[in-house]
Amino acid sequence: VQLVESGGGSVQAGGSLRLSCATSGLSPIPYAMGWFRQAPGKERQGVAATYTGSGHTYYPDSTKGRFTISLDNAEHTLYLQMTDLKPEDTAMYYCAATPCGAADYKYWGQGTQVTVS
Repeated sequence: VQLVESGGGSVQAGGSLRLSCATSGLSPIPYAMGWFRQAPGKERQGVAATYTGSGHTYYPDSTKGRFTISLDNAEHTLYLQMTDLKPEDTAMYYCAATPCGAADYKYWGQGTQVTVS
């Protein structure tokens, strides 16, 4: 299984970015897929999640209304559209996947840096 993020970069406050996570090797079973971020000196934080079986999505209050997670099943790619970015969104962003029902996320990408100034 491989997860490869792309799309990070530097943007001014109020701007937008779209992150991509290309996946390969995932079995055809329901997965929870999510985006996480970690800033230096801070704990890892979940910013969005979706479930391949139901299509349900979840956002914490910090990103609700600004971030949108989506999955292109044909392209095996997970996206995170981020709008109205704030300096506090600056972090390394990771995508992750795990079979539904698993206690923790099993598969992780290498991360892509997002910097908001």
